[in-house]
Amino acid sequence: MSPGMRLLLRADASPSVGAGHLARMVALAEEADSRGWQVAFSGRIEGAGWLRSRLEELAATWLAPQPALAESSGFDAVVVDHYGLGEVSDRVNYGGALLVSFEDGAFGRRRADIVVDCGFEPTPRPDDGSPTVLTGVEYAPLRRAVLEARRRRVAVEARSGTTHVLVVLGGGSAPADTVTTLLRALRDTGFPCTVDAVVAGEPAVPAVARGQRFRAVAPGPDLPDRLAGTDLAVSAAGVTLLELCCIGVPSALVRLVDNQAVGYRAAVERGLAAGLGSAEDLTGARDVLARLLADRGARESMAAAAAAAVDGKGAARVLDAVAGAMR
Repeated sequence: MSPGMRLLLRADASPSVGAGHLARMVALAEEADSRGWQVAFSGRIEGAGWLRSRLEELAATWLAPQPALAESSGFDAVVVDHYGLGEVSDRVNYGGALLVSFEDGAFGRRRADIVVDCGFEPTPRPDDGSPTVLTGVEYAPLRRAVLEARRRRVAVEARSGTTHVLVVLGGGSAPADTVTTLLRALRDTGFPCTVDAVVAGEPAVPAVARGQRFRAVAPGPDLPDRLAGTDLAVSAAGVTLLELCCIGVPSALVRLVDNQAVGYRAAVERGLAAGLGSAEDLTGARDVLARLLADRGARESMAAAAAAAVDGKGAARVLDAVAGAMR
């Protein structure tokens, strides 16, 4: 494939939709850049400035987002990671480009030349004429910072001091009361711990038990570094779940929104993470967290299984498929 391959990425990030779609596009942009491909981005970015900055570092061309994807003309391939655009393959193909579409089960499903469903348990899809369907976490695009964090992950047994917990509910506007509920559950375990809640805004931080320290920190580009050095993550079950698995972080999951239900169930059933329940019902969270804080061996075993399940090479596999389809 010629190094002059031209790739257009289409995704949005905002407090309502989160940053997961954009994070996947950043991972693809990094892989494309390493191959000498030309990368352009089209989308609206609100509240995910660290991902915008990464695209700027890669010298991606910025295009104004257009619902009809009229800007796809002049590109070899267009990657769409968006639940709200509907069917766009005819328009993209008419402009001369190959369409690559990311979906999460039925969410964001559309006909495409290459479909990618990179969850733990992709759901059956109707035959809509899509010639290539790539399924499974081996196709999950993960950013370079995540892969670097995987390499430098500090073994829990080599660390000393109070157990560190990171609460991170993704790049969206997680309800402040959900964060507060989780902090209370951690408090009520009674275990000494230092807890950082990565969240936009200012959730109510409850009074702590003896030996505990809680604080809220703003989302930013240092999240993979924070994950690499934490003893336990409390996370939503979206794209961050795959990052946690890849790095090898013991995790307790909250099912924050409907499109996380399949990934949540699959990760818990496979022993890759512990389940705390839905954001609407976290009544059992304290007991689950207490067991995890008390059992370092269980945490390490779970983290090892997670790291073995997600190798972080999904971006390369997706772009290999794109290159193959263009031959």
